Amino acid sequence: MNTAAAPISATGAAFLQFICRACGYVYDEALGDPDGGLAPGTRLQDIPDDWACPLCGVTKADFEPYDPAPRLQQAARPMQAAARRSATARKADGVVIVGGGTAAWALVEQIRKQTPDKPITLVAACSADRYDKPRLSVAIRQGVAPQALPTESGADAAARWGVRLMAQTRAVGLNLTARRLRTTRGTVAFEHLVLAHGAQARSCDGLPDELTWRINDLGAYQGLRAALVARSADAAPARVVIVGSGLVGCELANDLALAGHPVTLLDQASRPLPMATPEQSADLLRAWAPLPIRFLAGAAVRHCSRERAQPLGELKLLLDDGQSLQADVLVSAVGLRTPSSLALQAGLRWDNGIAVDPQTLSTGQPHVHALGDCISIDGRPQRFIEPIRRQAQVLAARLCGQEAPAYDATLPPIRVKTSSLPLTLAA
Repeated sequence: MNTAAAPISATGAAFLQFICRACGYVYDEALGDPDGGLAPGTRLQDIPDDWACPLCGVTKADFEPYDPAPRLQQAARPMQAAARRSATARKADGVVIVGGGTAAWALVEQIRKQTPDKPITLVAACSADRYDKPRLSVAIRQGVAPQALPTESGADAAARWGVRLMAQTRAVGLNLTARRLRTTRGTVAFEHLVLAHGAQARSCDGLPDELTWRINDLGAYQGLRAALVARSADAAPARVVIVGSGLVGCELANDLALAGHPVTLLDQASRPLPMATPEQSADLLRAWAPLPIRFLAGAAVRHCSRERAQPLGELKLLLDDGQSLQADVLVSAVGLRTPSSLALQAGLRWDNGIAVDPQTLSTGQPHVHALGDCISIDGRPQRFIEPIRRQAQVLAARLCGQEAPAYDATLPPIRVKTSSLPLTLAA
């Protein structure tokens, strides 16, 4: 581990950092975890065994040493790298990454660990701000304001890593022969193209998109929190209906109910968390008993409308069984889908996502790569936070001409951040 720039304790030993294998949270011994009862300077080995990761609730046994990527310490280094990028050779086109989330920044970090000068362009449909995605479903319980969730702006991260950021820019076409990506801000040439655009929240039958919140990114979550505040202006908590009782639906229901919002959670399945065992689902329902959560099994929405033509008008839902529900806020949590247009245009293999080799993460095209939520292995999407860093290590080695380690495609256990009853599910 590189500890040259690490803070030094009173005993002369450098403070270290450790990363949670489950969610990517970094524990810094120098900073501690004051909210979790750990004073600054607390060594990992001295943390009590019952301490829980602030993001996902696992214990310190799930943490491993973390070596932060070398920072571009001097302001001149990004300028020097930019000057080198002005060369006309194909290699100067560098790496173009489509995406602005965890996978994209993890790859940037791993590339910079190997070379400070390789040209990198990030094409992001959002502002590419950095934040801990697992925190979105527990932020209310932790008392975190929506505006405090980003840990670094995309612009600041791009300056720190020496990256050209094309924020609020969509990739709309691809010429693989000429190695050019067409975007809403012009055409970008590349030596290597990496698709790290993640997955999108699915629409739900019976739920109009304009009336529904779908929480899969920071922008949508901030909008949901604003809607809750607006509908609670009269001091009455907002009534929330969540369609879909999988991982995200259950975590959001738990977090909103703890904040005092009455939640109706409905699903066509017979129990919440259908991927869990029946015993785990039953235990979760018992843990929810003191909270304002009502679970409706075997339920599907037939129709949804706003009672009055006003932004804050009451929502009316009609279910398949004829039952009607009223709500102030409606959330759809029925799963994710992977955008396919760029992948199919590039001739990539498609199997419930961009199909990659389980050991090399190869897409089958020599200059087009992928990682993160948009890929699949043996037909199974890889929508987990923990493997992204390992995927980035493999891919960065290939992009930098180094010998790449074999990727271990073993799926991690699924940590359910329902604080009323944290659960661990088999992948």
